[in-house]
Amino acid sequence: MGLLDGKVALITGAARGIGKAIALKFAAEGADVAFTDLVINEAAEETIREISAFGHKVKGYASNAASFDETQAVVEQVVNDFGRIDVLVNNAGITKDGLVMRMSEAQWDAVIAVNMKSAFNFLHAVVPVMARQKGGSIINMASIAGQTGNPGQVNYSASKAGLIAMAKSVAKEMGPRGIRANSIAPGFIITEMTDALPQAVKDEYIKLIPLKRGGTVEDIANTALFLASDLSTYVTGQVIAVNGGMYC
Repeated sequence: MGLLDGKVALITGAARGIGKAIALKFAAEGADVAFTDLVINEAAEETIREISAFGHKVKGYASNAASFDETQAVVEQVVNDFGRIDVLVNNAGITKDGLVMRMSEAQWDAVIAVNMKSAFNFLHAVVPVMARQKGGSIINMASIAGQTGNPGQVNYSASKAGLIAMAKSVAKEMGPRGIRANSIAPGFIITEMTDALPQAVKDEYIKLIPLKRGGTVEDIANTALFLASDLSTYVTGQVIAVNGGMYC
């Protein structure tokens, strides 16, 4: 028996990285998985094959999460294909870094649209589905940057802080309907993006972490599993920091 047997999870931006790790973890614990990405390319097809190996239903959907209309359409399609949505993970995100005095309006708008507006789009479309079901779990993928700020990332930090506040608000609005909403705030996680950093930069990050290592995508996926499952039925409106003690 898996912790998510009989549940349907919808994960945004799950073709690779943290989103993919969450999708695989959920499938391993019994969930059927729907996921979105900007395009369903070779990486997304590989994710579909890996999830299928667990014997559960999986489908990828090409969708621009920053588009309100596309999001509404894709959520309707997911409900048609899977019958319900029990878990929503708002994971889609990008970075366009720069010092605030040099950051362009386009850099600001793009990050806010993909990281924060996309979450609103999916909340707007999925919450009514969960309300009809009288329950569900929403997980916003925030960041340590949304808790502490980060030089050169005023747009990214603002978007991630916004995700935390959105989850807290939804928790208060929808608690009476049995819907929980929480955020995960990862710290320095080893992904393709962080692998590209110079070794000296990575070493400086490690110095700031009491556990003296970067986190893994599995660390994040395990936390998402806790929040998605019935292990956390009395947990809502919270931010779970997965950062090795980097920020307490």
